[in-house]
Order: sequence, then C-alpha cells, then structure tokens
Amino acid sequence: MKMPTIRRDELRDYLDAMLDAVAFRDYCPNGLQVEGRPEIGRVVCGVTASQALLDEAVRLGADAVLVHHGWFWRGEDARVTGIRRRRLATLLVRDINLFAYHLPLDAHPDLGNNAQLACRLGWNVEGRFGDQDVGYLGRPEEPLAAVAIAAELERVLGRTPLLVGAGDRVVRRLAWCSGGAQNWFEQAILAGADCYVSGEISEQTVHLARESGVPYIAAGHHATERHGAMALGEHLREQFGLDCRFVDLDNPA
Repeated sequence: MKMPTIRRDELRDYLDAMLDAVAFRDYCPNGLQVEGRPEIGRVVCGVTASQALLDEAVRLGADAVLVHHGWFWRGEDARVTGIRRRRLATLLVRDINLFAYHLPLDAHPDLGNNAQLACRLGWNVEGRFGDQDVGYLGRPEEPLAAVAIAAELERVLGRTPLLVGAGDRVVRRLAWCSGGAQNWFEQAILAGADCYVSGEISEQTVHLARESGVPYIAAGHHATERHGAMALGEHLREQFGLDCRFVDLDNPA
C-alpha cells in the first residue's frame, strides 16, 4: 500500500497558516528553513535539529524533519563551516526538508508547548502574559503546594525539576512558559501568579523567588518543549495520513 504524501509547498502553507507564523517577531525564521524533495510522506519530529536527529531522520528514510529549534538564529556566525556544514550537508545531499517553528509552537492554543503542558498536567488556562502573549496563566485543578506541582511535573516529564523559593506556598494561580523563559518571572509575579514554571533557571531567578515569596520551578528546557512537536506530528498524521515519528533524544538541560 502506497504511503500518503503531500506536496512540500502545501505542507509549508498549511503549517504557516495554522501556527500563524508571520505574526511573531522571532529570533529565527519560522517555516521551511531548508528545501528538500517536493513530495513528503514521512516526517521525523523532534525538539532540535541536531546532528543526532538528522542522522536518525536519514536512517528512517524521512522526507522532512519538523522541529521546534531550527537553524539560522539571530546573531549567530553565518559562515557554513564545521558543525553547520555537516548538518546542512546531511539534508542537502539526501534532499530532506527542514521545517522549524519556534515561538509559534510555544504559543499555539492547542498544539503548542504551553498548551500541551497544561493538557498533560490538568492545568486550566485562563489567560496569557509575556512578550507576544506566549506565556500562559491559569490554575491547577485544585489548589496545591508548589512542591506538589513540582512532583506532578516530575511524573509527567520524567525528570526531577528544580524548585526554588517557598515550596509550601499554596498555588491557586499559576504561570508557565516552556523553554528559556526565566526572564519573564517578574512579569508572572506582576500577573498575580503564586508560582512560575519554565524550563531554565538563571542566577538572579533564585533571588527573585526567595525575595518575592513566589516559588520558581525549572523543569528543563528540553523536557518542557517535547510535547509541542509531538502533538504537531500527531496532528499531521490525522490530517493528512503522513507517517510522522517523534524522536526524543535525551537532553539534561
């Protein structure tokens, strides 16, 4: 039985429109970053377009790679040498497409990283905050101490989060943003959050948590951003019948 396929440009247009890619001021180009073969049947999804993910895409015979963290970041050295050359050559030699959606895949109300965290943890979404409304505000299903929120994150994400600040504070209003959104902690506090969850933590985050009385939970950049790409692949499978496979490469950060 022949595998269902979709034209590359049709898939690009569909993803761009569904994720509202043009609406975001981002640190990288969103959408089709590297053009490959015109027909796509098998898609490998992952968090980051690392060499390891590309090698797995080659092994699986993928026509496209779909990730949250792509390439061509603002401020990077633009020369195609070393690691960049090897990554690009892996795609170009084998005619594999690369699609990447950064902030659009954080913010999407159903398939995005933040929406998927809420879905998996039973958090009720009530609003947005932060730059371009990428961060989420809401409530746990019932008031919980911050240590209990951290325990649930560990259960769902499969890694132990770092909790700083008042772990016994009862959380009725919660703010969260996947990845490296620790700089939005103060905005979350101003929005009335009893606790803030993100992926990474910085030195100054600890002091803000202690002095504000609002606990901060760093649950892992990679861990908090797995489910968007996973959900997007599942959506494409349901929508177009494509063979979409999520590849989770361990990353302790």
